[in-house]
Amino acid sequence: MVERSRLSWWARRAVPIGVVFALGAACAPGTPPPRLERPVERSLTTTTLRTANERSSGSVVASGGNPAPYNYGPTVLAEPDGEGMRYRAWWCSQLPAIGPPGDDVLFAESGDLQGDFGFSGAPAVPVFTGEPGAFDGKHTCDPSVLRTGGRFHLYYTGAAGEHAHGNAIGVATSGDGRSWRRAAAGGPIVRPSGEVRRDNDYGAGQPSALFLDGWFYLLFTDTTASGAGWNGAGQFVLRARDAEFSDRVQALTDSGFEPAGTTDAPRRRSVVDAFSADWMWSDALAAFAIAHQTERGTTITFWDRDFTGHPYEPLLLPGPWREGPGLVRADDGRAPTSTADPCGTVPVDLLRATEPAPAPTALRSFGLDVPGVAGCADPERARGVLEAFGVPSPQRTVDVVRGGRKVRVERRSVAETMVRRVLDERVPALEEVPTEGTIRAGAPVLRSPSGELAIVDDHGRTWTIGPDTAEANDSPISDTDQRTWDARPQVGDLR
Repeated sequence: MVERSRLSWWARRAVPIGVVFALGAACAPGTPPPRLERPVERSLTTTTLRTANERSSGSVVASGGNPAPYNYGPTVLAEPDGEGMRYRAWWCSQLPAIGPPGDDVLFAESGDLQGDFGFSGAPAVPVFTGEPGAFDGKHTCDPSVLRTGGRFHLYYTGAAGEHAHGNAIGVATSGDGRSWRRAAAGGPIVRPSGEVRRDNDYGAGQPSALFLDGWFYLLFTDTTASGAGWNGAGQFVLRARDAEFSDRVQALTDSGFEPAGTTDAPRRRSVVDAFSADWMWSDALAAFAIAHQTERGTTITFWDRDFTGHPYEPLLLPGPWREGPGLVRADDGRAPTSTADPCGTVPVDLLRATEPAPAPTALRSFGLDVPGVAGCADPERARGVLEAFGVPSPQRTVDVVRGGRKVRVERRSVAETMVRRVLDERVPALEEVPTEGTIRAGAPVLRSPSGELAIVDDHGRTWTIGPDTAEANDSPISDTDQRTWDARPQVGDLR
């Protein structure tokens, strides 16, 4: 068998992981709970969340097939697919016949989070592997995937071999999530800080990325940072205006986000003392939710937007685990929205490795719901929570939220072609969000030379739509040349 990567070195060492809460101490399987060496940080104004509908797949939902000795470190994107959902998953595995010996990234998809992730009859397909001679020549692991601006971004741990502090973080891009091209000139975007030399020689890796308010955020492990915790690990946060983390880079410090110039700034503040964490932003909770492993399962730790405190007590998703959770997230890293109760319930689901044979493997699904949330209590939260939803307006029309913009649509049947669901009741907070245009019945539609459609609102601006919207609205379609198409003010995308 190909030598096991040190990217999940703790599976071979008795080193404690996680962070201690009232839930108990976290530790590597088979070792006693570690002694707490410093106080656990707790907020003075936390709320205890209720939970309901705890769930588990009960069996393995994703694997690399019989040749793969391990499967771990998943990242999962969820998107509406007709009346259901489509789930895409990437994770770390090893297929001996693919690329150089070492870790590979596999991909599979499913319409059921509790069912099998399969792809054209196969359990999974390899989509990313090492680049000989590069910093990631042997190992590409711990994927975290986003989709912004129509492009997928893959953040991953890379290493050229089994050398101390060899892990670093790279990024690749793709149009379909399967064929990837390395970005940042093929080099690492985050290296180990090298501030402290510890027995733990992991370095920097296990990235988790999200996109929020024009910023790319990156959460990652660095065992060489001065801010690493009592267990030798820390989760550090960077943000930047570009996917390669080269534009206006900021680092999270004890004083908040501060300009860093590069990603090499000292790392003195850890938001969770844990290995292999994943995170998402929840509009309904107005908080970052960080998933990490503790003794009895996956703990979710919450931070407010500015990382000044914990607005909620931690949650636990119990059950067997062996290594790192992969939260089910929307394309940009936000928490998915409940179709049935978008303003009042937050679903939390994840995949994680559950068996040690011979290294972390057997990806299973776990989840629960957080009910009783005031997710639409104010205009800003309502706009985020109700993305891709329609809501009755005071004028007996429907307000549709897409891309953070609100457009009023005269016909409910037309609005239903643009959203996941049209709610039955009004949401007062959404009425305070400015309306950027109204789509009248029979409004004209323009067609570009490439076949794109755009409907004209009452201000003469256009919104990109699909053919079903044009048909439902009884809109006449006019062909345009490229110059005319480009000259028309375009507001947003309603597809």
